[in-house]
Amino acid sequence: MSKPKYKRVVLKLSGEALAGNEGFGIKPTVIKSIAEQVKEVAELGVEVAVVVGGGNIWRGKVGSEMGMDRATADYMGMLATVMNSLALQDSLEQLGIETRVQTSIDMRQVAEPYIRRRAIRHLEKNRVVIFAAGTGNPYFSTDTTAALRAAEIEAEVILMAKNNVDGVYNDDPKINKDAVKYDQLSYLDVLKEGLGVMDSTASSLCMDNDIPLIVFSFTEKGNVKRAVMGEQIGTLVRGKD
Repeated sequence: MSKPKYKRVVLKLSGEALAGNEGFGIKPTVIKSIAEQVKEVAELGVEVAVVVGGGNIWRGKVGSEMGMDRATADYMGMLATVMNSLALQDSLEQLGIETRVQTSIDMRQVAEPYIRRRAIRHLEKNRVVIFAAGTGNPYFSTDTTAALRAAEIEAEVILMAKNNVDGVYNDDPKINKDAVKYDQLSYLDVLKEGLGVMDSTASSLCMDNDIPLIVFSFTEKGNVKRAVMGEQIGTLVRGKD
């Protein structure tokens, strides 16, 4: 069997993805499916770090639009990511995969504080590391967290797993049936065309640090492994040209 293309990866999951078609909360069958795909990759010897969003429980932007203080709303969103991270940790450990959750906000009763060198050491021991609570600062998305952590731990690629979206399109494929899917893009293309793959802060961080991004659907089992093995899947967003 051929070797994985990537040795160390960051898997980015949106919070909404954990809710499946329910739109809110955590759907056990979905999180179990994600855990099984992560296990499949970890057993190949790939070092896996995960960043999970919190939109299935709370979105800071929505709270801000309702008149809530933006920083307070964002902190609530960070706590939502911790809940998702603990749920994913439990699913992984039920499958026999040793897992650590590290949080940017100190809460030692439930998780380790984020320490870069400790995170790398866990990865070297083939433990899955889940980065929770975003960057620990308001006004930054979990997309930016994924880009920042990928740069810090020197990950070779960010795998952006989407729910029912198999790549990057020039328009919303759910609305426009003629939307064209891109096989490959540059971060400059993403920023210039406002494609919404990830926010501009995250895109710029990935571009500056030459971190490639693969956008694909995780709903088809085995796609995480296919991405790690280097198969043509979804859309590849390149770092520096």
